Amino acid sequence: MFEVEQKTTNFRSALGLADLIYHNTVRHVRKSHRNAIIGLALNMFQTVVFVGAFYIMFSVLGLRGSAIRGDFILYLLSGIFLFLTHTKAVGAIMGSEGPTSAMMKHAPMNTAIAIASAALSSLYLQTLSAALILFVVHVAWHPIVMDDPIGTIAMFLLAWISGVAVGMVFLALKPWIPDVATIMSVVYNRANMIASGKMFVANAMPSYVLAFFDWNPLFHSIDQARGFAFINYNPHFSSISYPVTVTIVLMMVGLMGEFYTRRQASVSWSAGR
Repeated sequence: MFEVEQKTTNFRSALGLADLIYHNTVRHVRKSHRNAIIGLALNMFQTVVFVGAFYIMFSVLGLRGSAIRGDFILYLLSGIFLFLTHTKAVGAIMGSEGPTSAMMKHAPMNTAIAIASAALSSLYLQTLSAALILFVVHVAWHPIVMDDPIGTIAMFLLAWISGVAVGMVFLALKPWIPDVATIMSVVYNRANMIASGKMFVANAMPSYVLAFFDWNPLFHSIDQARGFAFINYNPHFSSISYPVTVTIVLMMVGLMGEFYTRRQASVSWSAGR
């Protein structure tokens, strides 16, 4: 009787949506650990372990000569940062709440908010981890110098959004064939340990070997990122347009699949999720 009716505008709806995404993103960030600082430290530790393992491997096997002439640590970091960002994005989207999740029982919540929150939480953790590691290396070890930092950051974001697109396809398949979709995502992430090209550069590969890497959008992103980061490396066998095109196509396929899946949602699917 005494309720005040508030007129809903597009701007008010956008603010409400942004607020929901923000709070759900915070919830996703805290999933790894209740303490946000410890969660970030664990994420950084994983990156440091990767860098240490590849540094030892390159040194023991004598592969440092195959790297780009310049800062060897930056060469390792440029590949590992983009690889982890891509794979973490795939995993975050795969693990986001689906249409039969208990979270969807709350009226403002929907799968679009869940997907956006999962993607942004992954980007937040990886960006903060990369920035802190680069800062520590720059201050405590030796200065980190990039020829074109803006271009390098753009490739970092491209690796993230391509991971989101791949995760969207797996997410759309998951309610229909949950076991197969999970296995496919695991195989894809394991294949990227080699196929991402984080240990190689395209210019140094023979053409018959390059064919095994050229299909992967992450391979192009990493190679182009090194072209921006190093002044003396000009990538000839990778492009920016390929991962952009693949990302757009996979994103459209994933969105259409997720929309169709949401329309056909059944409560019984929650057991498979």
